[in-house]
Amino acid sequence: MPGRKRLWAQLLGRVKRQKYDPEREEKLKDSAVNLLRRHQNLNDLLLEVEDPLCEKSCLGKLADCDNAEVYPNCSSSFIGSALQDQASRLGIPVGILSARLFACNVEQVCKSSSHSILLSSEQRKKLSFLLKIAQKLLAHNMFSRLSFCQELWKIQNSLLLEAVWHLHMQSVVSLQELLESHPSVQAMAEWLFRNLCLLCEQTEASCRSTDLARAILYDFVQLFVLKGFQENSDSRAVVPEKMPQAAAAILQRMLTFALDALAADLQEETSAYRVVKGWFDMFSGLACCGMISTDSLKRFFSHTLTQILTHNPVLKVSDAIQRQREWSFAKTHTLLTTLFRRLFVILSPEESLRCLQEVLETQEVHWQRVLSCTSTLVICFPEAQQLVKDWVARLMASAFESYHLDSLVTAFLVVRQAALEGPSVFPPYADWFKACFGSARGYHHCSKKALVFLFKFLSNLVPWEAPRYLQVHILYPPLVPSKYRSLLTDYISLAKTRLADLKVSLENMGLYEDLSLAGDVAEPHSQAAQDVERAIVVFAHTGKIPVPVMEASIFRRSYYISHFLPTLLTPRVLPLVPDSREGFIESLKRADKIPPSQYAAYRQACTTAKEQQLESAVPETRAEPSCARDPLGPLRAALEELRASVTDPTQFDVISAQMAVISERLSATLGHSKDDNSLEILKIQLSIPAPKLEKQDQMVVDLLLTAFCQNLMAASSFALPERQGTWAALFVRTLCGPRLLPVVLIRLVQLLAHQCPMLSGQHVLGLAALIVHLGEAKLTLPKVDPGPPAPRSGLPIPEFLDSLLTCRTRESSLFCLRFCTAAISYSLCKFSSQPRDALYSCLSPGLIKKFQFIVFRLFPEARTPHPSQDTAGLPWKPLFLPSADWQSAALSLWKWSSFQELLKEKEFHLTYRDWLQLELDIEPGADVLSDVERQDFHQWAIHEHYLLAPLASGGCSGDLEVACTVLVNELMDFYQGSRSYGHIEDAHLVLGSRKGNVDILSRLQEMIVDLELEWGCSQRHVLFAVFCRRLQALERGGSVASSLRRQQELLMCKRLLLHLPPTVLVGSLKTGQPITPSCEEFFHLVNSELKNCCCRGGTLTEDITIHFFRGLLSACLHSPDPSLTANLTLMECQTKCPLILTSALSWWTSLEPVLCSRWRKCVQDELPREFRRLKAARDFASNFFSDSASPAPHLPWVSAASLHFAVKEVEKENIRRQLKRLDCETEELLVCLLFFSLTGLLSSHLTPDDARDYTKAVDISAEVLACLERRKVSWLVLFQLTETDGGLGHLLLRLAPDQHIRLLPFAFYSLLSHFNEDTVVREEAFLYVAADMYFKLVQLFVDGEMRAASSCASRSPRPQGQPPLQGSPVQLVMEARLFLLQLIPRCPRQSFSNMAELVAGHGVSDPEVSAALLGRQKADPHLHPDPDLF
Repeated sequence: MPGRKRLWAQLLGRVKRQKYDPEREEKLKDSAVNLLRRHQNLNDLLLEVEDPLCEKSCLGKLADCDNAEVYPNCSSSFIGSALQDQASRLGIPVGILSARLFACNVEQVCKSSSHSILLSSEQRKKLSFLLKIAQKLLAHNMFSRLSFCQELWKIQNSLLLEAVWHLHMQSVVSLQELLESHPSVQAMAEWLFRNLCLLCEQTEASCRSTDLARAILYDFVQLFVLKGFQENSDSRAVVPEKMPQAAAAILQRMLTFALDALAADLQEETSAYRVVKGWFDMFSGLACCGMISTDSLKRFFSHTLTQILTHNPVLKVSDAIQRQREWSFAKTHTLLTTLFRRLFVILSPEESLRCLQEVLETQEVHWQRVLSCTSTLVICFPEAQQLVKDWVARLMASAFESYHLDSLVTAFLVVRQAALEGPSVFPPYADWFKACFGSARGYHHCSKKALVFLFKFLSNLVPWEAPRYLQVHILYPPLVPSKYRSLLTDYISLAKTRLADLKVSLENMGLYEDLSLAGDVAEPHSQAAQDVERAIVVFAHTGKIPVPVMEASIFRRSYYISHFLPTLLTPRVLPLVPDSREGFIESLKRADKIPPSQYAAYRQACTTAKEQQLESAVPETRAEPSCARDPLGPLRAALEELRASVTDPTQFDVISAQMAVISERLSATLGHSKDDNSLEILKIQLSIPAPKLEKQDQMVVDLLLTAFCQNLMAASSFALPERQGTWAALFVRTLCGPRLLPVVLIRLVQLLAHQCPMLSGQHVLGLAALIVHLGEAKLTLPKVDPGPPAPRSGLPIPEFLDSLLTCRTRESSLFCLRFCTAAISYSLCKFSSQPRDALYSCLSPGLIKKFQFIVFRLFPEARTPHPSQDTAGLPWKPLFLPSADWQSAALSLWKWSSFQELLKEKEFHLTYRDWLQLELDIEPGADVLSDVERQDFHQWAIHEHYLLAPLASGGCSGDLEVACTVLVNELMDFYQGSRSYGHIEDAHLVLGSRKGNVDILSRLQEMIVDLELEWGCSQRHVLFAVFCRRLQALERGGSVASSLRRQQELLMCKRLLLHLPPTVLVGSLKTGQPITPSCEEFFHLVNSELKNCCCRGGTLTEDITIHFFRGLLSACLHSPDPSLTANLTLMECQTKCPLILTSALSWWTSLEPVLCSRWRKCVQDELPREFRRLKAARDFASNFFSDSASPAPHLPWVSAASLHFAVKEVEKENIRRQLKRLDCETEELLVCLLFFSLTGLLSSHLTPDDARDYTKAVDISAEVLACLERRKVSWLVLFQLTETDGGLGHLLLRLAPDQHIRLLPFAFYSLLSHFNEDTVVREEAFLYVAADMYFKLVQLFVDGEMRAASSCASRSPRPQGQPPLQGSPVQLVMEARLFLLQLIPRCPRQSFSNMAELVAGHGVSDPEVSAALLGRQKADPHLHPDPDLF
């Protein structure tokens, strides 16, 4: 101790010795430690201590002692001993001295680095040596962590972050200890922030140290998250409070920097961008590391999300409304969306939305980030869509309950933001707005205050709204009670003014624009192109003109005429088969939606385009370079080499190599690349009627097919097919390349469908074998689409090729026999040793069925059972010989046991239905059978073969009804379209247009007679049962296609009835007294179907009318009392099918001679009473316009119908004068006459053969109407007919087609100019009927059921300044609307009773008219009930 005092005294420059004092000694020690801890040079201090040289060098430069070879004495034990000695001499603890010493050495290591954040490899070695010594000293309690941390913070400006990380990883001092020892949290956070930024930037650098930088970053962040977001610890534990604050401060500082950088329009390739990207990437690594508990991680992510949403809330709500479209998911900075997605990895959709909701409710937010977060949420989580909908619903409910504006603002912004991401992610804004406010269940309907709240909010938005949202609010306005309608009109006026300021027009808005996308309004021409494509797609699916197109043609004609139609009518070369676009154009033309001049210009431009195409193709052909001497030479040589190999069994192993050579030369010849084989063809489009090939393609295909046929002949001369190896399958596989297969199929179509008579026997054999191998590979081949009537999915190639073989004529039947014989024989021989499945797969069932059909027809001996033959080698062997007898070969094949075994398979059965389909296609004039032979064959096939065959094998099991049913179905199918794809042009609609129909129809007539004899009156007629089932199978949709199909089906029904005995219509006589025929089935067919199809001018056609009465006469002649039977049947017609009687009156001049002559000839008595009444009605009408007029017969509606037919014959100039006589007729007759006149008006409108017919029909209806009004007879009942009405209403509905009943509103307003003003005001029911007719008229127009009438269709008085009407549906609707709006104020209040029910059912068609009607009704609550129209 005295020595120590002496040393310190000398060190301090003291020479005076002092007495020993223990307290003074402690003070001196503390002073020494403080001196040591000051910024003194420790090496200089150690030099002043008398130490050996080795000690000074080792302790002063430990950082240089990392190599034991250079410094052999610098071991940890030696350094520890030296430190103890020095500490003893200095009088301070060794731990403090070693900490200070190591801090100085760490500083030396860091200072020598050229990098701002990481160490070099040399520095890491030095630091590693230091850390090993420190670990040893720690193990011997010779190192103070606290002192070391304090010393490190003194050199923090030189301290590298990697060095700190190594201290942590080597357990010298933990990051937590180091951070907690800093005297200033703010300074520490600033130092860490600076270094973490450098570290993040380093993680994005492309160098070897990137992974190390990322590991350092993850370790630091893990510590910050663990300490900053740990669960609340036990209050009794001594936990430093500095660390959580420091960790949270550091994380917050980094996030703030990143968000500020993003707000400053961060650009790539900048250091700030790399820092932000590196920091955001850290979140994904943090979620995957597994070192932090899920709860802590969720707290950190929730806190981060909250900070993102609330940092620097500089944007106002108005800014959000204006700029919202710029913040969609696609437009948001990728770094921010990436951060959101990584946060959502840990946070569930519910947790994320809950955090978003809490932030919006409690804090000021940054709207851009809030809305970008919403977009990312609905994009990333499908389940979040429903969560957002529910949240918005709660916001809306809360907003209108407490009139909380913030909730309403939030709901609108969130919905618009989610809708920006498209309908696949979230419903369009327009749909949401309509759902919320477009009905009486809307949020705003609870009170007037709610309405004011809504419209004030919407009005406040207008200055900042995007045009799209204003358009939504105008086009789909909130449903508002009429007394508050001023709120809506004020808002709409304000919105339209704003749109005008923005130079956005509602008229030029597209038909299918997505109003939820608040982007810039597209130019009309660019939007029109999208509208046209969308409309064509809708038309192709529905067959109807889309409703938006119909509406635009009325209400937005500026856009429709100026943009939509010019885009649709862009000139082009029209396809041979009209496509969807052409069908759409023609539908619009038929609906008068295209001006004639514009359509004519379009057709002329298309013709010009086609001419230009043809002209441009001619030089191209002439410019084609001349071919080489033999461009097919290499391919031909390769094919000849193959032929030599197929005849030599020893060369079978080289065939695959030769086929590869052929394939390569084939590609070179056709100019196909090797990549062509990788192309996949899903379906091959072919034209059957006119297949065409390029000259080069046809030469190549002909060479290949000729080679295949020659090879088959050559191989068959040496061996049977089963011993010829695989050359044929390999050859066909080569033909099935994606580029070559369509060409081969086109050539096969030409050969089999158009040139079959010119094919030789070798060609037939070769092509038959080719088709067999194509069937073998059918599962790997694409399907063929030959067009209707093939299914949309296409046909397999074997079935398609089979459809090319027909049996219509003698030549085609014999060729089909040859081809089928060759194909079946080859397949039976080729696959005889293989499983049956292989044989069945390569043969088309249609091929075998056609073979059976022809054999049955040509060989009577094949119709009887015979023993099978089992001759080896038959029947293929004789076929390839030049003198082959094909008919003998076919009969031999038929008798072959292998073939008979084949026929036992169900799929190869020639069923009764199959036989009918083939037999109906026969043309008798060119048939191989004579008329007598054909009749004998039919008799055998129907009555001896199929009628007796069991149902399981395709027969009828002895049931004649089943046979008739199948025959009727096949006849009707045959009339309506050919099953042969190559002969579609033969599909006529007229019965008997195909000569092959006649004999089969005769067989049906015979079977019907047999059935009637068998049934008596006990069963329903099979014919009507078939009609009913077929009609039920057809859809009743309003599309043009479905309507035409139904009309075609009914025409076939009628035609078939006309070719059968007339007794089919009236059925058998009912048993019992009185005796009447059972006509219910025919009555039902007339009332439900025929009146809508086979009816013109309100009557059935002449042929079916006369056919019915012929049947009735036949039934009467078989009755014990013919007159009673006739009277009862006609009386039944009056109540069940009155259309038959009106039809009889219409065709009376043709019907009367038939009735009178046959009745008098067979019965020899006067006509029955009901016939005489029909004649009296006709005479009444004929004499009505003469001076000898007689009173009307007993049935007013019959007399009215007869009078209607007579009036149509009167000259137009005499109508008014002649119809003055109506004033003397009964009221019921006049009302019925008006009904018939209206149906005549509508018939003239629908079939405008002559414009004068329409004007004449209008004049007739007007004159009858005038007569009714003069006599004060109410006629409004005619426009309110329903099925439930009794008496006259029920009767009249059965006298007119359904289309006429639907078009009664058109007829009503066609008579607009003829309405009596007194009647209009006097009749309480008139306003109700007029409003009902108007709403139905608008609906008819929207549905496209109205066509342009003649120029005289509407002649109502026009207000001054209005242009004259042209008779178009648009103008009629406008006239009707104007009339109704002018009528409403003039009508008494009693006319408005119960108007709400009418408006509720149709009011959407015209809100203004609806509002006017309801407004007048609500003006007086004491209105009378609705007037009784009946």
